[in-house]
Amino acid sequence: MELTEKKINSTEIFDGVAIHLYKDEVLLPNGKEGIREIIRHPGAVCVLPVTDTGDVIFVNQFRYAFNKVTLEAPAGKLDAGEIPLDAAKRELREETGLSANKIVYLGEMYTTPALIDEIIHLYLATDLVNGEQDLDEDEFINVISMPLTDAVEKVMNGEIKDSKTQTVILKAEKILQGRK
Repeated sequence: MELTEKKINSTEIFDGVAIHLYKDEVLLPNGKEGIREIIRHPGAVCVLPVTDTGDVIFVNQFRYAFNKVTLEAPAGKLDAGEIPLDAAKRELREETGLSANKIVYLGEMYTTPALIDEIIHLYLATDLVNGEQDLDEDEFINVISMPLTDAVEKVMNGEIKDSKTQTVILKAEKILQGRK
């Protein structure tokens, strides 16, 4: 069965700082018309820094949508025209003060494919070099570290709830296990 839907018309109904909401009229595979509300997003990166001793560097930050402090891998939105690898290096430095001599691309993930077109590019950063944090003026972050094995356990028992962080931890663990 054909599954593709074809856009007939698109109307922007909200123009925000980070997101843009569109109401699209689509032609469904059965020939009928439907409505899709889509959030357009410029994309993002998530980078998991792992030290030579196997510790993972995380950030704690307050997430307003959930009214909670979360444990996450360093991440951030792509700037207009920015290459994802450059954004990963920038976010790593800004949020943790670290730079990495080795960065491996782990692929991309779709955060919520029914509602948003955001793609997050995932990276593993190793051979780390210390530097200074360079936070945005509206960014408040604590940097913490823990063994990768503890991070995997926190994913599996539900303590780490952020999907990009869960994904990058599990992918990185698989790759690092393969290197041993």
